[in-house]
Amino acid sequence: MAKKYFKFVSAVYLFLIRDDHILLLRRANTGYEDGKYSLPAGHIEGKERATRAMIREAEEEIGIEVDEQQLHMVHVMHRISPGTHPSGCDERIEFFFEATAWSGEPRNMEVNKCDDVRFFPINQLPHNIIPYIAAAIEAYKKKSLFSEFGWKR
Repeated sequence: MAKKYFKFVSAVYLFLIRDDHILLLRRANTGYEDGKYSLPAGHIEGKERATRAMIREAEEEIGIEVDEQQLHMVHVMHRISPGTHPSGCDERIEFFFEATAWSGEPRNMEVNKCDDVRFFPINQLPHNIIPYIAAAIEAYKKKSLFSEFGWKR
């Protein structure tokens, strides 16, 4: 009998930094963390490279084009959160990329899922930011490449 391996949910997140400001999107009408700010992001689809997923999500969510050569992985997070898994939680591996250049001006391309897109000072984040996103931004500022979030210690 073949061994069944545990599977992670994986996602990509994008850091767009301009003049010490970071682009954030406020979630709306999704049923998950609505009213809170996050980064442009999305799940990695089957047989899709993480960088390809990030390029796709940048175009789908904020209408910009990013060249793969301008994407740099800046953080990886192993996160556990309440979810739909039979154990009652989901384990996730999340990849945070920074785009050092892009084409186009970021704008809200998913008005059914987002009601605000704007740059915030990276050292003055809004109070209504998703906690693990705030933790990832802090890790980015410290140049920490890996973190764990949501685990009981």
